[in-house]
Amino acid sequence: MNILVILIPVSLILGGLGLAAFLWSLRSNQYDDLEGDAWRILSEDDKDPRKRD
Repeated sequence: MNILVILIPVSLILGGLGLAAFLWSLRSNQYDDLEGDAWRILSEDDKDPRKRD
């Protein structure tokens, strides 16, 4: 029963940190361009300096 005195505050702190990280990612516009990466991977621009024959 004494372990609950430690586990409950630790879980609340970790949950709060996770929520803070999620809110920070929302405010820093991490989720704005969801389709950009999908189209970028399909582009045929070869930016690799090594040329393949």
